[in-house]
Amino acid sequence: MRNILPILIASCLAMGQTVVAQTYTVSSPEGNIVLTIDNGQELKYSVSLEGDVMIAPSPMGFEFKGEAPMTGGFKVLGEPKQQGKVEEWTPVVANKHSFISVPYNELVLNLQEGESPYRKMDVTFRVMNDGMAFRYTLYGTPVLGNREITREVTGFAVPEKATLRIPNFAYEQDGRSYKSSQEGEYVKTPVTEIRSDQHCGLPGLIEIDDNHCMAILNAALDNFPALYLGRSEGPKDGFQLLQTKLTPIWGETENGVKARFSEKQDTPWRVVMVGHNPGKFIESEILRSLNPPCSIEDPSWIKPGMSAWDHWWSGEVLMEQEVIKQYIDFASVQGWPYMLIDWTWYGPYATPEADITKPAPQLDMPEILSYAKSKNVDIWLWLRCEDANHNDQYKAAFPLVVKAAAESQLMVDLHGAYCPDGIDRTYPNLLTREGVMGSEYYKWSDRVTPEHNVTLAFTRLLAGQMDYTPGGFLNVTKEQFKSQSPALVMNTRSAELAKFVIYESPFMCFCDHPDHVLGQVGSDFVQIVPVVWDDIRFLGGAPDEYVALAKRSGEKWFVGVLNNSIQRDLNLDLSFLPMGTYRLEYWRDGKQANKDATSCEHKSVVIRSDKPLKLKLANAGGYVGILTKVEK
Repeated sequence: MRNILPILIASCLAMGQTVVAQTYTVSSPEGNIVLTIDNGQELKYSVSLEGDVMIAPSPMGFEFKGEAPMTGGFKVLGEPKQQGKVEEWTPVVANKHSFISVPYNELVLNLQEGESPYRKMDVTFRVMNDGMAFRYTLYGTPVLGNREITREVTGFAVPEKATLRIPNFAYEQDGRSYKSSQEGEYVKTPVTEIRSDQHCGLPGLIEIDDNHCMAILNAALDNFPALYLGRSEGPKDGFQLLQTKLTPIWGETENGVKARFSEKQDTPWRVVMVGHNPGKFIESEILRSLNPPCSIEDPSWIKPGMSAWDHWWSGEVLMEQEVIKQYIDFASVQGWPYMLIDWTWYGPYATPEADITKPAPQLDMPEILSYAKSKNVDIWLWLRCEDANHNDQYKAAFPLVVKAAAESQLMVDLHGAYCPDGIDRTYPNLLTREGVMGSEYYKWSDRVTPEHNVTLAFTRLLAGQMDYTPGGFLNVTKEQFKSQSPALVMNTRSAELAKFVIYESPFMCFCDHPDHVLGQVGSDFVQIVPVVWDDIRFLGGAPDEYVALAKRSGEKWFVGVLNNSIQRDLNLDLSFLPMGTYRLEYWRDGKQANKDATSCEHKSVVIRSDKPLKLKLANAGGYVGILTKVEK
């Protein structure tokens, strides 16, 4: 592994006086990714992968209300701080790895304007083996009062042939157009065709060609507005500039104030995953590595697990004592530790009589808690938090929420929320969050297609925990599907089981009614599938087509495969396994699965790791398997 940080400094003459233009290059530890920073009349950066340009020189800096822009003309103070480091830790909650090691090379530039008013700004750059990231540090000025950011100038000049997967979020258009639950499809769009007035949510998967891709994300989002992507003017010299759009402070216009500060202010990390296949990004721990270590002194009370959930199956919640007990029984029979009681448990939704300190009159909460304890099941409760889906500087306050919850030893699942940024490393009591168009949409639309479910793994899942709430056992074909109550699911039973392996959620909400599940093929798998994992491997796939992952729990490897609407044959490479013989227990699409989506075969065989695993997937099909090494 190479831990060399090459730095090149160049000088030039212009207009009869010396203008010092400095160029710094920082390589990833393995040398595959190179970040170049140009500090001249404009501050710019660029990124290459094995010599291929991924991001052409792109602007950096900020614009302010009542101040000149800070975009260039800087001098570097002192000697640049450059180090090769490794971020290593054992996570409290093992979302993907039981031990994490992220090597990186870091360069810190302490900048000051070369002319009055001599404002300062630091930029910290990190380059990892699967991407790069940078963050700004801004400072107050001698002038009394807040500095006000109106625009972040950061851009991403990507090849003009590239496409961006734009999430089709529904935004409120009453002057608060960034307010959204961030639930939608990820639509493949040529970057040159992005509307000039459009703001595109993250993660932003950029596909350049079949062998080059990137993903743009936020990390460590705290007391600063979230980043969205927009398109600037048309392409230039073969590259299209994507510009940063920050969420305006509540009540401000699109061109108004985005953030205020008077003292030192760190921005979130601007993260770019870089590679040859977006599936490898699923394995990445970049976002968590950019967040502070766990701040909870004794996190032993944090317990991931599967949960029964009373909201999904019926179309609306039946908030009745006996229904809740039925779901508690369901969790107990399945061996799950939790049952989630959803909205209206403390009165009608969003009405004055809804009082979180008083359960609804038809419920005896002490008796419910006592009954659950007798069944060895713990209870989660839903509560409403206004405007949690508007991620401006002050509404992006989830760190405060989860910190306050941690102080009372409460675990958290955020719904109607913007996508993760790795904060669960710092506050592992945040076990999952929504920000995804998941299974609830089956109740009222046909938008949750097999293609959407596959593409989520290459887009939304790159940000981390995703409370999709899988588990629908009323499986039908695309032709048979209709929105109804009880809700149907537009994929095979095996595909539904695969979601528990593919999707990351240490608090996994199982959505269906016990009457639809108990005694059915696959109910045994959801008894034993873990919600935390020791390791992960991407085995194959592409957005819109299919995704195959393997995840390890202890000595067992779980394989999950989700297919799109077109049946296919696959050969999965098992060379990641130690050489030997394995017992494979699997649940696969049955022979009639293209007509009867509940058709699922459950069998066991013995295989060798040096032979490919041959699969036949139905339309909207899937596969799950458990591999256990056979000792001689």
